[in-house]
Amino acid sequence: MTLEDMYNARYNFDEDDDDSDWEPSEKQIEVLKWFCVNCTMINVEDVGNCEVCGEHRESGILSHGFFASPYLPLEDVNQDELPVTEDSEDSCKQSSLSSSTAVGFDERMLLHTEVVMKSHPHPERPDRLRTIAASLATAGIFPGKCYPIPAREITREELQMVHSEENIEAVDNTKRMHASYFTPDTYANEHSACAARLAAGLCADLASAIYSGRVKNGFALVRPPGHHAGVKQAMGFCLHNNAAIAASAAQAAGATKVLIVDWDVHHGNGTQEIFERSKSVLYISLHRHEGGRFYPGTGAADEVGSIGAEGYCVNIPWSCGGVSDNDYIFAFEQVVLPIALNFNPDFTIISAGFDAARGDPLGCCDVTPAGYASMTQMLSALSGGKLLVILEGGYNLRSISSSATAVIKVLLGESPTIDIENTVPSKAGLRSVLDVLKIQMNFWPTLEANFTKLHSEWGSYAFQDTREQSKKRRRTGLPIWWRWGRKRLLYRILSKQLRAKSSCNFSC
Repeated sequence: MTLEDMYNARYNFDEDDDDSDWEPSEKQIEVLKWFCVNCTMINVEDVGNCEVCGEHRESGILSHGFFASPYLPLEDVNQDELPVTEDSEDSCKQSSLSSSTAVGFDERMLLHTEVVMKSHPHPERPDRLRTIAASLATAGIFPGKCYPIPAREITREELQMVHSEENIEAVDNTKRMHASYFTPDTYANEHSACAARLAAGLCADLASAIYSGRVKNGFALVRPPGHHAGVKQAMGFCLHNNAAIAASAAQAAGATKVLIVDWDVHHGNGTQEIFERSKSVLYISLHRHEGGRFYPGTGAADEVGSIGAEGYCVNIPWSCGGVSDNDYIFAFEQVVLPIALNFNPDFTIISAGFDAARGDPLGCCDVTPAGYASMTQMLSALSGGKLLVILEGGYNLRSISSSATAVIKVLLGESPTIDIENTVPSKAGLRSVLDVLKIQMNFWPTLEANFTKLHSEWGSYAFQDTREQSKKRRRTGLPIWWRWGRKRLLYRILSKQLRAKSSCNFSC
């Protein structure tokens, strides 16, 4: 998106400005540029490190994961500074399989990629899986400490348990096309249908293996993601709904009550649609919402399920970006865990998008790997430890790989490093939690005590007048440098006298 695209809808460029008689040199300036491998943001040629995230343009992150220095090229990586891993050739065989953590991964999912060359790399790219796999390999976790699940493509009959023929046919048809799009941001190529079926098949088999006790827990390192895919439509980078398929597989294996906790920064509208009339699947989502202005616009607190299943859909919508560990853990303590314990699931699934992580270019929030690890540990206490974590979003490679590694370490039995006692949320986070409690206590009476206590202790703080803050935001909404005029600004960018801030700064 260009600066003009960003501001065109809001400001009138036809008005005279102070540089109306100023013109740049007629000589065209060719600006060489490169895209950051970590965050995909654009940089000019003479910059060695990304101006947004600091990653070196030739970073070793794809080879060593987040263990590689962000400031050095791959050739300068000091091997002595990488983790020293034990000889783990047979480590996953030393203990019984039933106490092992399983990982589902297949390199064929890397073939799903956008064919059409655009002005900016697509955020949902194969490097997401490459970096997580490199991090796990460097740490000696996978291969090594985890058990690999063989990959297979999901069957049509299994897909029909959650998707309509319209969705199945639409995805299947892409294998006969070199490039296609379901929506402007949801691409496919000739390998996408296979990748989506492999992802769904791995999730189904992991769910069956965990519920039956063949393995302790598991992590599905899969793409394309799934939680936006509904009964009929593929959208939001998602083709088939992996979490819904995993829940169906767990039920086929004997589970009567399945809990899905979705902490992706975007609401899982597809998962909600699939189960909104079900009392056997409880869906809880924590996501940015901002009154419906954040993609996909669904997931308000009053969306609670329908037709006899009210209360089995729990949405915790954040009203702004910048949400941190404290907000998520506070919401877990006050809403997620009390409802989950009351529901008492046989099987638990995490739709684990890591786009609320610190540094993510789309989520613009502030959750750390330790925060994700803590949430995983809290959920591992449910369902007798029968827990499946499924990768969803996350578009900063360093953030997604470090967060995924932290989560898998918890699955392996390690304890998080964060202290969750006396968690104090932000004011916006507290307001969101109170709003959710007020609605959900109509369906889960045990929440009423939490609402009463929080409202008496924090109510005046949470809902005090914020009009002055709103006025301040309005006053600072227009960047001062925009007053220079569009011609002079664009010329200075092209002549590299000014570095433009990333679009993420404006959205946050």
